[in-house]
Amino acid sequence: MIYTLVPRRNVFKDDINYGKLKGKPDELANYENTAFSKMGYIEYLSSKELIDTVSQDHEGLTGEPTAENKAILQEWADTNGWELHQLPISKAFYTTKDIPLPTRVFRFYANMIQIDHPWKVNDPSNPDLERSLRFEKDETIGWALVGSGTQFKYQVYFNKQFPYIHQNIVHLNLGVSYPTFAGQDVMKVITGGQGKTDSRELTFPTGVTAKSAANLYSRQYQATEKLSSQEKKLFNDNYAITDNIYQDPSMIGISFRMGVIAVLLAYGIGIPFAMLMARYKGRFPDKLGIGLVTVLISVPSLAFIYFFRFLGSNWFGLPDSFPTFGAGDIRSYVLPTVILGLLSVSNIIIWIRRYMIDQQSADYVKFAKAKGLNTREIARKHIFKNAAIPIANQIPMSIIGAITGATITETVFAAPGMGKMLPDAIMANNNPIVIAVVFIFTTVAVTSVLLGDLTMAMVDPRINLAERGE
Repeated sequence: MIYTLVPRRNVFKDDINYGKLKGKPDELANYENTAFSKMGYIEYLSSKELIDTVSQDHEGLTGEPTAENKAILQEWADTNGWELHQLPISKAFYTTKDIPLPTRVFRFYANMIQIDHPWKVNDPSNPDLERSLRFEKDETIGWALVGSGTQFKYQVYFNKQFPYIHQNIVHLNLGVSYPTFAGQDVMKVITGGQGKTDSRELTFPTGVTAKSAANLYSRQYQATEKLSSQEKKLFNDNYAITDNIYQDPSMIGISFRMGVIAVLLAYGIGIPFAMLMARYKGRFPDKLGIGLVTVLISVPSLAFIYFFRFLGSNWFGLPDSFPTFGAGDIRSYVLPTVILGLLSVSNIIIWIRRYMIDQQSADYVKFAKAKGLNTREIARKHIFKNAAIPIANQIPMSIIGAITGATITETVFAAPGMGKMLPDAIMANNNPIVIAVVFIFTTVAVTSVLLGDLTMAMVDPRINLAERGE
């Protein structure tokens, strides 16, 4: 649906490189078709690729724009479902083929999960490449499952960063970003660090010590013919490609931090207030609470955010923009996180209050009163215990809602998280990022529903998730 709703003409709307190539028609055509190919709109064979492919069956075929060559290429294109084109200036031939929407969807899911294994690498310039997996104490990073012939050297490794056990065996392939973050894997854009690189003294496998931001845990295979002299100096094998370490967390990391804390804050405020209002139903605390909740619900979210942003900035001296102090300063997170939590407090209070009021007329409450328990004991030991069941069910979904629903908050505070990432990708016509973010949000949302059910079963042993819901 995303592919069909976004016109192709808008893809290069804000691409600076596209504008620079308008005076070079041949390069522009290649640039445009390469981009469409990476984004999944078309299949594209450049002039060289086309001639190399067709010349296997037609000896003597050249790339010259002659009538004879055109006839051969046209026949091949018609037979194989391609459309033959010529570059505007050089008249060199190339072909394109539109990819039907069902095929795009199939390829997206078929190529989504990438499994690394010892036969992953195909390097003709290194025919004696060993293919193995073994658990050993690596001289650089310590104990790890080390691969040879794999794309990643360290298949499983350990360090002091959460979640402490890491793997490079299974990776998600959600496409290549374009035009923003051009050429980068979508998953690296979402999960990779941000900001400045974090350089430090590092000892490489060859024993050379240098100041570098290289992440040695991410070492990937580099073809022998592409190994540079610098890479040969630092690494003692072909695993010489590394990612950088950055000072700031990833987009998903920033959103997750703020989302989880916001939910804890919302429930920490909402549950006591709801219990107090339910206990004094119809009296002053309840009426005051209803008035405050009504005001909070009535105020538009944008006005709510700007109001508390103003209070926090002018009364408490907190930054009103995330980049003021950056991701390394806890003050940057305070206002967007608190506001994100307060935005959902009203709904939590209304929902829990209503539930607890309904429970006050239940038979077990009447029985507890007959036993002589006071109102506070009944509310705390009995009513809230039953209310904990739906609360536990909603917490996972609330966390996901906070992470995915922070679009306005992250935009106002210019926080580099996933909430801001989706509208930015839509505005930039970055279809791969849009598809990836929507896919991640929906997948995590479905998972959260399952976690909510499991949590509910843990809280209440009466709930059985066996067959037929018994």
